Amino acid sequence: METLTFEFPATRTLNSYAHVGVVGSGDLEILLEPSSVPFVRVAVRTGSQGFEKTWGEVLERFFTLNDMAATIKINDFGATPGVVSLRLAQALEVSQNDNKHVKA
Repeated sequence: METLTFEFPATRTLNSYAHVGVVGSGDLEILLEPSSVPFVRVAVRTGSQGFEKTWGEVLERFFTLNDMAATIKINDFGATPGVVSLRLAQALEVSQNDNKHVKA
């Protein structure tokens, strides 16, 4: 297992927590917690080593378009960049709808 950490600037506060996805083949789980600090912190736990640059690029692209102050944990099981973006968008939507710990 490899753990990667990233930080990006943020100003927008979220309404609630979110839990989306599952740790399974080709998928990932995202745990999102709102934060009052002016950035988003992301910790990625993955069994696929050597993809730090790819993770950084995917996350930077997403957080450049989606400003959110949060602490995010991602548990990856070989998800593609498209799945990563989809799950992040899903977690953002769940947190904006004020639903607590919704699994999708």
